[in-house]
Amino acid sequence: MTDEPLASDLSVVIDEAKLDSFHEECGVFGVYGHPEAANLVYLGLYALQHRGQESAGIVSSNGKVLIAHRGMGLVADIFNNKLIEQLEGTSAIGHNRYSTTGSTTLKNCQPLVVEYAKGGLALAHNGNLVNFSELRERLEKNGAIFQSSSDSELIIHLVASAQATELPERVIEALAQVRGAYSLVLLTETQLIAVRDPFGFRPLVLGKLNQATIVASETCALDLVRAEYVREVEPGEVVVIDENGVRSLRPFPPVPVRRCIFEYVYFARPDSLLYGRNVYQVRKIQGRALARECPADADIVVPVPDSGNAAALGYAEESGLPFEMGLVRSHYIGRTFIEPRQSIRHFGVKIKFNPVVDLLRGKRVVLIEDSLVRGTTLRKVIPMLRQAGAREVHMRIAAPPTTHSCFYGIDTPNREELLASHQSIEEIRKYITADSLAYLSWDGLYSFLENGNRDGFCDACFTGNYPVEIPRNRGPHQLHLFDAGERHLNNGLGRGARLS
Repeated sequence: MTDEPLASDLSVVIDEAKLDSFHEECGVFGVYGHPEAANLVYLGLYALQHRGQESAGIVSSNGKVLIAHRGMGLVADIFNNKLIEQLEGTSAIGHNRYSTTGSTTLKNCQPLVVEYAKGGLALAHNGNLVNFSELRERLEKNGAIFQSSSDSELIIHLVASAQATELPERVIEALAQVRGAYSLVLLTETQLIAVRDPFGFRPLVLGKLNQATIVASETCALDLVRAEYVREVEPGEVVVIDENGVRSLRPFPPVPVRRCIFEYVYFARPDSLLYGRNVYQVRKIQGRALARECPADADIVVPVPDSGNAAALGYAEESGLPFEMGLVRSHYIGRTFIEPRQSIRHFGVKIKFNPVVDLLRGKRVVLIEDSLVRGTTLRKVIPMLRQAGAREVHMRIAAPPTTHSCFYGIDTPNREELLASHQSIEEIRKYITADSLAYLSWDGLYSFLENGNRDGFCDACFTGNYPVEIPRNRGPHQLHLFDAGERHLNNGLGRGARLS
C-alpha cells in the first residue's frame, strides 16, 4: 500500500515547484513604425514568456482599424504565420498574462480592445491597482458595464470617460485617479503610448530598430529582435509615439522611486539589463554575499534550477566549493499528465526535478534557492536529494525571509500562507527537513549597490513597508486560484497547491 491516495487515470497535476514561489506578473511589448510590427511583437512576447504563461495577445493597427488576436496558453501555441499575417499594420502591442487580479479566462486576456467615442483603443498592463474595487464600484454606479474581472479594464473605462480631448491627456486624467503599479502600452489607429507609474514598481524600457520605436518590459526582448536599448521609461513618464516622433510628458507629482527588488531576486530574465544593471551579475553578487554570511561545511554547491543558478555560482566562487548541477529540471512540462494508477510519491515535484545520483552520493550539499515562500517544494526536494545519496543538505536562501504579500502586480499568497511570516528559521528548517537553513541578510540583498543607498527599491514583501497604502479589507485578490487548489489537498498534492 502507498501512503498517498491513488490517482485517477487522467489527472491534472499541479506544478508545485512553480506554485511554491512568487509568480511572474505580465509582460508587455509594443512596436511603432515597422512593416512587420506584429511579427516583432510575437518575438518580443516569446522573449517575455517567463513573465506570464496563462494567455497572450497581439493587437495591430493598419492606420484605420485595430486588429486583434488573443488566446489561452503559451505564445508559440497561440500564433502561427497565418494569424501574424492577418495582424497587418506598422504598429502593434502585445501582452503575456499571469493574472494577479481577475480570473484565468479568455475574457481577461490582453491587450484589451474597445471602440469608444474617439475610435479604437487597446491596452496592455503589467501591474496591479490597489484601489481597483473602489473605482469599479464608482464607475458601475454611474452606469459602466465591465466585460472582465481584470483591473486593467478599469483604466479603459477611465480613459473613455475622461474629459480631455486628446488621448495623452485622457490617459493622464485617467491615471491620476488610480493607485498602485502600472507599466502600460496603449495603441490607437495612429498612436502608441507607454506609461510607467510614478513609483516605477514594474520595469519598462525603450528601444530603437532602424526607424521603429520599441517598448518592452525587459531588455531581453529587445535583444531578440535586434533592437538597440535606448533607456528606461522613467517612473511617472508618459511617452507618446506617433508620426511626429517620440515625445515625453511628466504630468504626475514626483514621489520617491520604489522599483521592485524581487525583479532582481527572481522575476527578470538573467540576461536582461534592469535598473541599469545586469540581472545575472546582481544575482551572482548576492550569492557571493550569501557565502560570506552563511558558510557551510560541505562538499558541493547545488542550485534549485533555474531560479537558484546564478546565486549558486556566486556562492561556489566565493566559498571555493565546486558548483554542480545536482538537480536537473524538465523544461517541457504541461498541466495534464497521465499518472500511474499506483500513484508515484511526490509526483508533482518529480516531473519537475530529478537528482543526479552520481554527483550527490556521499556528498554534503549546499542547496541554493532564490527565495522560500511556502516551503512545500523544498520539503520534497530535500528528501529526494537524501534518497539520491546526499549525506547532508544545507539550505541557503539568496534573499531575506519573505514575510508579506505583494499588491503591486505579483501573484503572491496571503500572508498567513508565507512560512516566514509566522515561523522561526529553526521551525522552517525542521519543516523542510534541512540540516541547516540560513537566509541572505539585508546588507547582502543590496550588496550590488555601490553607494549602499536602498531608498530606490520596494522591498515590501520582506518588510511590510508598502509605498502605496493598501485599503483595509479591500486589497486585490491574490489567491484567486487558491480555492481550486484546495480541492486537491485530499489527493496528496500538498498544502497550498493551486490550479491555473
